Amino acid sequence: MARISGIDLPKNKRGEIGLTYIFGIGRSSAQKILAEAGVSFDKKVNEWNDDELTKIRTIINDQFKVEGALRSETQLNIKRLMDIGCYRGVRHRSGLPVRGQRTKNNCRTRKGKRKTVANKKKVTK
Repeated sequence: MARISGIDLPKNKRGEIGLTYIFGIGRSSAQKILAEAGVSFDKKVNEWNDDELTKIRTIINDQFKVEGALRSETQLNIKRLMDIGCYRGVRHRSGLPVRGQRTKNNCRTRKGKRKTVANKKKVTK
């Protein structure tokens, strides 16, 4: 069982893909890690021996900010934007898209489920 920074890596996936299960490591970072550790990209996670696993672990701990530390840093960055009251912070605070997307029709992910508003009824004479 390969366990790196609190995450159980899937056994039957290639090492390059398995490392991406760690928050903060993508494909290119995984390739750099494996190249530096001297492990083949095509080697599956359950085929790694203890030496390779410790090399990979030390590289990740020394050079990358992953999982909890990275999540807390991003939350602090968002909180800082909200505290200084810049445009991006205001958009975060109000739960709207931050990066210039239109809000008339889309952006349901940020705004949440639709809130239906009933029409006013016309007065008949």
